[in-house]
Order: sequence, then structure tokens, then C-alpha cells
Amino acid sequence: MTDLIPALPQPRVPVTGGGTFPVRRIYCVGRNFADHAREMGAAAPASAAERGQPMFFMKPADAVVIGDAPVPYPPGTSDLHHEVELVVALGKDAPDGVLPIDDAMSLVLAYGVGLDLTRRDLQAAAKAKGGPWDIAKGFDHSAPISTLVLADQVGELSSLPLSLEINGELRQKSTLGQMIWNVPDILHELSKLYALRAGDLVYMGTPAGVAALQRGDHFSARLGDVARCEGVIA
Repeated sequence: MTDLIPALPQPRVPVTGGGTFPVRRIYCVGRNFADHAREMGAAAPASAAERGQPMFFMKPADAVVIGDAPVPYPPGTSDLHHEVELVVALGKDAPDGVLPIDDAMSLVLAYGVGLDLTRRDLQAAAKAKGGPWDIAKGFDHSAPISTLVLADQVGELSSLPLSLEINGELRQKSTLGQMIWNVPDILHELSKLYALRAGDLVYMGTPAGVAALQRGDHFSARLGDVARCEGVIA
């Protein structure tokens, strides 16, 4: 059957050492660091037994911004916020049914670092009305991302530092060991709701320190010495 309109190219993220990662979906985790949950006015669990269920939302695949390209300041907001995050890239399909936690890491192909950009004023307005806040998260150019690094070149995640500088000033800093739900936990929980597939990206949540971005701001997000994502808000 002939397409009635030209097919758009699939978004792709470069991988260190060569090749690209075609993006299928972008899943995001909310409030996955206790300090960020508290700064957003939410209760943070005191123990693993009190975690409850993780919070998920999504971004369109073509929200990725790669190659340190300028990031346009989005329309409809005057309060754009940064949230630095570990990004997990899946290289295998999950089996049917709920993915066992012990099998979850077999799906992971690579890691990166990225920003979950947020139209905070639109999110706050939606929350005040008890409505969904998709427009605060899933907008164009809302997912800057680094080049991906293969998982076997990264090693243990928990001790890796995650940080963000804006115009040379440190805004956010933590270690991945501070995440409430780790990578296997999140993939297990996502599999209860979605069919996870090769090409999926998971933005794993942000630590405290989220704040506003302005046009002309330079950002530098880092996952230790593993990955770097830099750019300018245009």
C-alpha cells in the first residue's frame, strides 16, 4: 500500500564506537530521588517497603535532541525547568508477561545522560486542577540526550555521579545509588503496563536542584566520566 504522506525518519541516537540507536518510545520516571520528591512537595519513602508504585509518563520519540544541538525554548511557558537523568537504552524485547527483576538487566544495551525538560508552570496549573500534565513533559525538543555508551563499558551504576551545570554553576548532583527504584525495579514495573521493546529509552528520574532555564543558558549534564550532554537553550 502506498503512503499518502512521506514517512518521517525514525529518531536515532549515536552510540560510542559506531552505529546508532533507533528510538521507539521514551518512558520517564517521576520522583525517583527522595530529595527531589521532597522539593516538589511530595512525601519520600523512608524505606524500600514504603516505596509504593513508581510514577511514569512518556515523551514522543522525536523529542530527543542529539549532538549538542541548540534546544529551542518551548512555546506556552515562561518557566522551563531542567531535570538531569540517567538514560537506559533497551536492546532486546522483553518476553510476554511481567519481566522478572532478575532478568531485567539482560534487556539493557547502553546508557546515557539526558535532560527531562519540563514546562513547570503548565505542570503546576494542571496539578491544581487535578488534570493530566502531558503538555508539561511531552513537547518538542524536551529530551536532550548524550551519545549512548554500551552497558558492558559502564560497569556498576550505583556509585556513578550524576550532575548538571548551568553556565558553569553546579545545579544538581547526586549518585545513582540514591535512586528509589533502580534499573531492574523500573523495567519490572514498566513491564506490568507496557510491552517493552528494543529501541525504548527510559529516563530514570532526577535528583534535587531543579530550577529554571533561560534563553542563552549553557547546560552540561554528566554521568561521571561515562557520558556528557551539552547544549544551549536557544
